[in-house]
Amino acid sequence: MKTYAYVIYGLWAAACAAGTIAPAQAQSPSTGAAYPNRPVRTVVPLAPGGGMDTVARGLSIRLGEAFGQTFVVDNRPGAGSQVALDIAAASASDGHTLMMISATTVVHPLLYKSRYDILRDFAPVAQVTAQGYVLVVHPSVPAKSVGEFVQYLKTNPDKVNFSSSGIGSLIHMSGELLKIATGTRMTHIPYKGMGTAYADLVGGQVQASFPTIISSIAYINSGRLRALAVTPGKRVPALPTVPTFAEAGVQGVVVVNWYGLIAPQKTPPAIISRIAVQANKAMQSPEMMKSLLAEGAEPVSGTPAEFAAHMKAENEKWSRVIKTAGIRGN
Repeated sequence: MKTYAYVIYGLWAAACAAGTIAPAQAQSPSTGAAYPNRPVRTVVPLAPGGGMDTVARGLSIRLGEAFGQTFVVDNRPGAGSQVALDIAAASASDGHTLMMISATTVVHPLLYKSRYDILRDFAPVAQVTAQGYVLVVHPSVPAKSVGEFVQYLKTNPDKVNFSSSGIGSLIHMSGELLKIATGTRMTHIPYKGMGTAYADLVGGQVQASFPTIISSIAYINSGRLRALAVTPGKRVPALPTVPTFAEAGVQGVVVVNWYGLIAPQKTPPAIISRIAVQANKAMQSPEMMKSLLAEGAEPVSGTPAEFAAHMKAENEKWSRVIKTAGIRGN
């Protein structure tokens, strides 16, 4: 995967060096009138092929069409997004480098040492998606509703294992939020990714999890996993018969992952505003909406200020959950 990322970046850098990309224009930096005058790079902190990568590529195509310039996705996974954040932070503040982040990018520094404060060290551009999770259990668990599952947890404290893609992931945090809301106890089993986690979940070694909707639909439809509730505040078109936690009688369990764009800290507001406007339009295109809805996600439109407020609220929410649950990073 690293080779793939370096090839993409190499092509981008080579074009600059060869002079096939016009040099940056100095005029009107405050208005963004000359923007963009060369390819724009969107750094993605995960490997190609995942949900974030798919959204980034679809968005880049449409931004390229809107601005009449190439938008290139540069995958830089590693170190809990630190590799990608290093690149974004060191890039020129001219709008030609963006980075896509998720809710996990905000949660991770609350548990692990980080060189960056996302709210302080970068400029928010726009939130572009919102997508939830679904509580699933192995068929061996004698619970066909959230109420029955909560009762089962109370009768069998710490005997139910729930998996996640790692400590601090929103899959993990969803489980902790359910424990807090219901006064129950489960044992968290973190994995390095949901690939291995699914194998143990479907095999029955782990009894529950909160995977993404798109990655779990096949297991749910085949009966290998049982869906009990979705984590957004409203039902999801991809799983129309599965209730929300509130509908199932449990208040306070609302978890929505999201993707959004940030830029180097001193990027001119005028450029950020232009990108945000076009990103909003792109995410509302019929093609993007159809793709997102099929994956249990939805497009989001908003201003840079609204995205900043959302990230701040997410930081405060998960800080409280981490403190209440006593979660510690490795």
